[in-house]
Amino acid sequence: MPVDPQLLEQHGLTVEEGARIIELLGREPSITELGIFSVMWSEHCSYKSSRVHLKTLPTTGPRVLQGPGENAGAVDIGDGLAAVFKIESHNHPSFIEPYQGAATGVGGIIRDIFTMGARPVALLNSLRFGSLDEPLVRRNVEGVVAGIAGYGNSIGIPTVGGEIEFDESYAGNPLVNVFCLGLAKADEIIRASATGAGNPVFYVGSKTGRDGIHGATMASAEFDEKSAEKRPAVQVGDPFMEKLLLEACLEVMHSDALVGMQDMGAAGLTSSTCEMGSRGGAGIEIDVALVPQRETGMTPYEIMLSESQERMLLVVKRGREAEVEAVFTKWDLHAVRIGEVTTDGRMRVKHHGEVVADIPNGALTDNAPQYRRPMARPAWLDEARTLAFDTLTPADAGAAFLRLLASPGIASKRWVYRQYDHMVRTNTIVMPGMGAGTIRVKGTDRALALSVDCNGRFVYLDPAAGAALAVAEAARNVACAGGEPIGATNCLNFGNPQRPEIMWQFGEAVRGMGEACRALGIPITGGNVSLYNETDGKAVLPTPTIGIVGLVEHADRVVTRAFAEAGHVVVLLGEGLGELGGSAYLKVLHGLIRGVPPALDLAREGALQRLLVTLAMERISRSAHDCAEGGLAVTLAESCFDTGVGVDVDVSELAGPAAGWGVIATLFGESASRAVVSVAPGDFGRLDAAARAAGVPITTLGQTGGDRLRIRVGGRSVVDVALAEAEQTWAHAIGDRFHRAH
Repeated sequence: MPVDPQLLEQHGLTVEEGARIIELLGREPSITELGIFSVMWSEHCSYKSSRVHLKTLPTTGPRVLQGPGENAGAVDIGDGLAAVFKIESHNHPSFIEPYQGAATGVGGIIRDIFTMGARPVALLNSLRFGSLDEPLVRRNVEGVVAGIAGYGNSIGIPTVGGEIEFDESYAGNPLVNVFCLGLAKADEIIRASATGAGNPVFYVGSKTGRDGIHGATMASAEFDEKSAEKRPAVQVGDPFMEKLLLEACLEVMHSDALVGMQDMGAAGLTSSTCEMGSRGGAGIEIDVALVPQRETGMTPYEIMLSESQERMLLVVKRGREAEVEAVFTKWDLHAVRIGEVTTDGRMRVKHHGEVVADIPNGALTDNAPQYRRPMARPAWLDEARTLAFDTLTPADAGAAFLRLLASPGIASKRWVYRQYDHMVRTNTIVMPGMGAGTIRVKGTDRALALSVDCNGRFVYLDPAAGAALAVAEAARNVACAGGEPIGATNCLNFGNPQRPEIMWQFGEAVRGMGEACRALGIPITGGNVSLYNETDGKAVLPTPTIGIVGLVEHADRVVTRAFAEAGHVVVLLGEGLGELGGSAYLKVLHGLIRGVPPALDLAREGALQRLLVTLAMERISRSAHDCAEGGLAVTLAESCFDTGVGVDVDVSELAGPAAGWGVIATLFGESASRAVVSVAPGDFGRLDAAARAAGVPITTLGQTGGDRLRIRVGGRSVVDVALAEAEQTWAHAIGDRFHRAH
């Protein structure tokens, strides 16, 4: 069929890309072929703007069993076991239809994990929304949280942690990033490849409908006033079907009848078919008339591009078909042979025997366009990085402290996580909100600590430094629990890559992330890129979310953030600097995102993390909490909450220039590589010796006890509040906003 510019534009393709398609095929494409190219060459599937940068990331290490290129990454955790994990985004669908957008994001990442032969055991999420004062934002928050809960709870996988931030830039484009981790035998990981000429190709799971058509293309464009019209592109999830699919797939994997398996995620049957063929160096021929359909009159175009949920593509050993079919019948699922593996390296699609698409796999995968897009440092950045304190008046420290505790980014997320089942499967060691999500590895002495983190304000002000700080904070959270960081995944959320300043942010963030991971010895085993996160030309804060997996050698020695009892010594590990650039204090009290983000010395960060793991595993630390958003004062407060143990400290040793900004910076500065640790008096000597041996600065601040939260500078109280009042402010700030709205 003739390919005109208007038709190409409707498919998210440029005129140049249209010409390249004709060149690769040696002819004009059919409408089905054009649809296939449109989704496979979309930003969401091809990473055409980001791949040149992603190649620079460190992806190998002694524990890495599977790096980027498969459905998920995998690392060796000992005892013949592997942790299989990945993070993915479902941002655009979650704005258009919050419940189903978030729910199907959870479903998709779960399938990525069990496709690898791993049983999913834990979920986390990283969410971003606009101001909770806006009714539309509150609707989005309620829908997204309900969608995550509805899917995760129903399928029986605990949500053990996560993070939520709020900023006006996310109002029209929320970020919904979902992380899943599963466990598998290290020598039984399944790859998504098609091999063996004549081996049958099976379609299993739900029937195909018209939901989700062009979902990948939608995720590769920015929002405008017509975005609500894209509602049909949002998939509909069925967690009960997915539970059956999970169990059936794992059962088939335990036999040796399976050659390969792939989730039908973004681009549905199209991506699973061509990617499996490409990985295996083979071709796949299918007849879409054989695909189970839940709607009448579906065209080959619609069947190939549908993103209906809970569907998998399997390649089975020839002669073992009945065995595989019996397993799926047992679980009351469709298992239909729709084609076979070929030797010609082509994706051939038939409809009632007539060929409707015939494309070399490489044209859709390896030969997809790659762009090194123009990059330019934003003109506004120098001004944004300038912070003139003489134009501001420092807030009263006590009032600022309570304002920060009540701000949604810092306040307790209990309103959110109480909707999640975090105890199902009985592996959860640390409750949500108490530190890194931590689960025991049954059958061993070990546990896994998990964290997802990113401070978009830091990345906005300095993308390289901000991304490195995200790596450091996520790894530090894991180390506080007693976990040695052993692997990472990322979800890179940015605006329109065709704008040079956005592409500069992206490139710099990847560079900073790579430097931090190399310095800390944490390989990145895979991830996701989500671009075009902007509405009416206004991009979200650049948000390269990092997920870290840490290995805890002794599950019974995991440490949480909360002070355990009265009479313990409270110390700060790390430098006592108080850097305010990009801080929550400036945002909440002065409405500013300005200044230079905190400096990060990666050697010091590594030393601190190793020390934190040692303190936990040697039973020296009784609590550990990293200093992050809100600074030292908020860290001390959060260490008191939930156990009701007060604290009395003097931060004179840390205080900057006398009055005013010196105290504010000391209390609320967000300098990196710091943690507050408590220790029983009898163990203080061991702590001190370990810190000195590690070369980590240590400052004794005071002790736990009482029913007040008291922070002094030179004997003068700058924060002195009843613990019950502070905790009430912190615990109910988010929930109260919804209760008032109703």
